[in-house]
Amino acid sequence: MKTRIGFFDFTGCEGCQLTVMNLENDLLQVLQLVEVVEFRELMSEEVSQIDIAFIEGSITRQQDHARLKTIRDRTKTLVALGACADNGGVNLLASHQDVAVLRQQVYASDAVHLLTEKPLPLHEVVKVDYRIPGCPIDGREFLAVLQALLLDREPDLPNFAVCVECKLAEYPCSFDYGEICLGPVTRAGCQAICIAGGDRCRGCRGLVDNPRTSPYHRVLEEHGLSVQDILEQYRTFNIGEEL
Repeated sequence: MKTRIGFFDFTGCEGCQLTVMNLENDLLQVLQLVEVVEFRELMSEEVSQIDIAFIEGSITRQQDHARLKTIRDRTKTLVALGACADNGGVNLLASHQDVAVLRQQVYASDAVHLLTEKPLPLHEVVKVDYRIPGCPIDGREFLAVLQALLLDREPDLPNFAVCVECKLAEYPCSFDYGEICLGPVTRAGCQAICIAGGDRCRGCRGLVDNPRTSPYHRVLEEHGLSVQDILEQYRTFNIGEEL
């Protein structure tokens, strides 16, 4: 019997699920080993039990709690898919403002019908077994995690900084261009895609384990940046609270 997998979404852009769909030929090969039984982007069917649930998006409404717990109850393995599910993502920027005021600013007259709350990552509501970080996720990493789960192995996320990937690819350092880059403390695995595209690392994959933040802060201060400047950058993907 094939492993049954499902994809679910809460508050997010669904970019991580689109990344999975864009795997194309690789995804077709995966479908020989698994059965996709729920995926709103592709089908409307629902089943009672799932082996692996990939969940995108943060929890922002009261009714989301019950729905997430129901998914947790009927799946063996739950995987947080992307930054919003993993650490709250950009949605958690709302926690730095009055939620009621923000709701009114965004939804105006419809605000009374859209009772959003402070966004939460999945692990603050249910037990999360594994996670795939990123905004959006890296398709190759998704395949690697799925392969590990199918082989009953522990998925292995990189535990070194994006700077390593950046140096290996011989990309110019963002600091040399006057940019604030979070690559020195952000978990690798994205192949430094933002730097390759001419941007800087914004920390979407979260912190590496035990990041060496003190040397990093000294580097930032050498470039005329304050602690507040640093924290403002960290908050974009909700990793500032971890320091």
